[in-house]
Amino acid sequence: MEFFQLSLKKLGNFEILVAGYPEKHPESENEIKDLENLKNKVDQGADKIITQFFFNDEKFLRFRDKAIAVGIKVPIIPGILPIDNFEKIKNFSKKCGTTIPNWVEQEFNGLEKDNEIQKIVGASIACDLVKKLQAEGVNEFHFYTLNKYELSYAVCKRLIADKIKIRKNQPKELYV
Repeated sequence: MEFFQLSLKKLGNFEILVAGYPEKHPESENEIKDLENLKNKVDQGADKIITQFFFNDEKFLRFRDKAIAVGIKVPIIPGILPIDNFEKIKNFSKKCGTTIPNWVEQEFNGLEKDNEIQKIVGASIACDLVKKLQAEGVNEFHFYTLNKYELSYAVCKRLIADKIKIRKNQPKELYV
């Protein structure tokens, strides 16, 4: 890894992004070793970290705080995965070591045969997650599309529309 990163930096103005795991890498011994490995990647020249997708904002925020505590000073960009098919995402999450909170499972309960409603629910969950993270000072996001951009596009469009609506509803200040 070190040789690769340093070689790219010598070739040109490359930006190097590495993976971070709010719930630790599935093959890592433990959370501490996982953070040590991530710190090593940053020390070797990584410019930013993009996280594995997650559904619990508190797990990301704890991960971010622990990363800062071990000396990681590069931006940590949360990975957001809008759910379009809950069964597929459930299986994918198991492989990736991502926990699905009970409340998310409950949102999809009874929707097994209704893909369109699953997409609406998945987009809503993703929007709420982004808004919670924005309230904590996070302002960069990576959307996992899994080669299906439409749902991520809808989430971004909704987030932008909500931001515009909030600005319009803010009271105007009067300067005298």
